[in-house]
Amino acid sequence: MRERVMARAAAVVMAAALLARAGVGRAAGPGIASQALDSSGPATTLAGLAAAEPVSARHAMVVTAQHLATRVGVEILKQGGNAVDAAVAVGYALAVVHPCCGNIGGGGFMMIHLADGKDVFLDFREKAPLEAGPALYQDSKGNVIAGLSTKTYLGVGVPGTVMGLDTALQRYGTLPLAKVLAPAIRLASDGYVLEQGDVNILDVRAKDFAKHPNVAAIFLNHGKPYVAGDRLRQPQLAATLELIARGGTEAFYRGPIARAVVAASEAHGGILSMKDFADYSVAWDEPVRCGYHGYTIVSDPPPSSGGTSICEILQILAPYPLAKWGYGSVDTLHYLVEAERRTFADRNSDLGDPAFVHDPVAKLISPQHAAALRAGISPGEATPSSQIKGNLGPTEGADTTDYSVVDARGNAVAVTYTINYLFGNGQIAGDTGFFLNDEMDDFTSKPGVPNGFGLVQGTANQIEPGKRPLSSMAPTIVLRGKRLYMVTGSPGGSTIISTTLESFLNVADFGMNVQQAVNAPRVHQQWYPDEVFVEPGLMTAAVQRRLEAMGYRFKQIKSWGADEAILVDPKTHLLEGANDRRRPAGLAAGY
Repeated sequence: MRERVMARAAAVVMAAALLARAGVGRAAGPGIASQALDSSGPATTLAGLAAAEPVSARHAMVVTAQHLATRVGVEILKQGGNAVDAAVAVGYALAVVHPCCGNIGGGGFMMIHLADGKDVFLDFREKAPLEAGPALYQDSKGNVIAGLSTKTYLGVGVPGTVMGLDTALQRYGTLPLAKVLAPAIRLASDGYVLEQGDVNILDVRAKDFAKHPNVAAIFLNHGKPYVAGDRLRQPQLAATLELIARGGTEAFYRGPIARAVVAASEAHGGILSMKDFADYSVAWDEPVRCGYHGYTIVSDPPPSSGGTSICEILQILAPYPLAKWGYGSVDTLHYLVEAERRTFADRNSDLGDPAFVHDPVAKLISPQHAAALRAGISPGEATPSSQIKGNLGPTEGADTTDYSVVDARGNAVAVTYTINYLFGNGQIAGDTGFFLNDEMDDFTSKPGVPNGFGLVQGTANQIEPGKRPLSSMAPTIVLRGKRLYMVTGSPGGSTIISTTLESFLNVADFGMNVQQAVNAPRVHQQWYPDEVFVEPGLMTAAVQRRLEAMGYRFKQIKSWGADEAILVDPKTHLLEGANDRRRPAGLAAGY
């Protein structure tokens, strides 16, 4: 026992040093020093080893990528709402204050853990229009026409967010729709003061906003980009939200909002129809579950690949002593990368929309399959991706958003939703006020031709009417025994899987507190391209040299993802929230 604790402490010291070198020491907000508990019982105090500390609260916690949305969630909880009420209010608030990624024009997934121990999954992913087909983005000669799936109305999938949020509220919420929508309506109508983190995101597509007068009228300030301190008002979005508050899903899918989107689609060469909206549906399903060193991971089933992939990676890693090896060590990175490489090959070959393909989830997360994959990992040598069998598969855009909520009753909600690219296709239908998604790019435009993110996809993810594209989104609940332990998730396209996985491993194996866990530099390998993506500060120069000698090629990426996590301290029962340093406008807050 003493040797294990000492090894864990050494791993924590290494992690703290790497965090400091990477500039990760900024705390998420007002908080108290916390402890990360060894899975066997003893605690390792991190105060003094690294400056990053989580925000602590006794009753409830909300963590989002935008501070005003977090405040909305906390206020709903203080007013007696539960975690689902707060999650719905946050979802609508993010559509106003985080318009790049929060949305009512896209779709996503919701993972719910109820205080009575029940876990449920809600799928409100977008669907392909009924007139869509495999050759939608090809010319008469079969060549893919660049930009059709990302910059035009042909790239818009049928949105699912409004029905998803309303369905969750109706089944598990306690407050009326009008009450949880009221804060978002106020933020849209009255406006909000932009911080630098908000402006940084708006600036990315300011030139694109100028191409569309109805977009420029809202998201440019008299034709110029907004600056920090300006107030952004969205009266048209406020009017749309008021329609939803009064009419619910009917207003969006069968009423004036759907009619406005369909009219704009028809006017701009799109194929959306009123039948597409009227036929849209969400789906409840059983989560994917797996064990890891006394923890239970509860995550998303297909059409998400996230939960299955996280569990498959963990089953491969389970026998290895990661805690002993330490964060950022040669052995940890070697076996983590090899587990990711093999899992992504399976993901891209075998998973898809369960309404269209058979998903062998039980096989992929089984001990037998993990053992077979583990047997192919060489202790001192990288495995070329060309030696791993599979079919190159899909990804989705990196400009998603994730948020986490835990209430005083012990209910927890993790949500990840998206409009694909930053601000979707960059267009707004008429005076509806919200950005439309370009989720159709998640399908393959043509087998063998790279999509917008450079990945080549096969026929399993080809476009079919009413089909949902495969996703990596993975809002995840972690239990310790039967008790809630962690809520985690992230945006980031295919990197969602590695980000969410590593936020958990950083706590469970490397003894970090939850703020350090989400701040820590990350590693990602997705089978193809055959290179390892790393953030600055992950490896020492010596570690990198040793791994390169084993055959690894590294590509440094400034940052990716934005994990918004909550941890329940098993001893104090305090809720510890962590907003990812990569989203400076975000906030963890509770009461």
